[in-house]
Amino acid sequence: MSHSPLAVIHPNAQIGKNVVIGPFTVIEKDVVIGDNCHIFPHVVILDGARISNDCRIFPGAVIAGIPQDLKFVGEITTAEIGHHTTIRECVTVNRGTAAKGRTIIGNNCLIMAYSHVAHDCLLKDDIIIGNATQIAGEVEIDDHAIVSGGSLVHQFTRISQHVMIQGGSRIGKDIPPYTLIGRDPIVYCGINIVGLRRRGFTNDQVFLIQDIYRTLYTRGLNNSDAIRAIETEYPSSEERDLILNFIKSSKRGIVRGTIDEL
Repeated sequence: MSHSPLAVIHPNAQIGKNVVIGPFTVIEKDVVIGDNCHIFPHVVILDGARISNDCRIFPGAVIAGIPQDLKFVGEITTAEIGHHTTIRECVTVNRGTAAKGRTIIGNNCLIMAYSHVAHDCLLKDDIIIGNATQIAGEVEIDDHAIVSGGSLVHQFTRISQHVMIQGGSRIGKDIPPYTLIGRDPIVYCGINIVGLRRRGFTNDQVFLIQDIYRTLYTRGLNNSDAIRAIETEYPSSEERDLILNFIKSSKRGIVRGTIDEL
């Protein structure tokens, strides 16, 4: 471990091998930091932080702050960050409450500057959160989602896989997989073709996803009728089943179609 003598590190904190800790950083007692991490100056890592290997945490970030939730009464909870994840300047990640017990950010994520991840959120792997995005409590974001800068995500919202969301969006409905979301108020604007092709989706998979969303958004069907049509007209596949299961399990309701399509 290489750390500045100006850092304040509790002797009971568990620090891995080859960890660099900059000056004026504070690390409390109940903290675990994996190998090969770089903790830049002026970072605050509080009790309950669990940081995996090969992470970078930039100046001004605060990890495992107590939840901004009036129901929190001091229960022991965690904020967990996966391997190879980067937390940029002045990001805040709150730990969990009794609701779920932990806040999780997965592997290979990039959380850009001034963003906030509130209590009990679950962010999975390979996610990008743009600058100054504010994510409220108990939000779930699946693999390969991109939430562009300045977005506001309402509590309990779910954002599925391979989604691309326009900057400055106000997200209060669930966002189904593979979609491109934008405008104000937000609507479905198509599928995330660029992202899907970058991740190796074939033409047949892309065309299938497009066709399913045409059935959902452009045929004038309500959600129940659209679900029945998709189940009837398309054979079971990973893509079809993911879309269907997401829509069926949505508690907040999914984002609506464009005005043109309605």
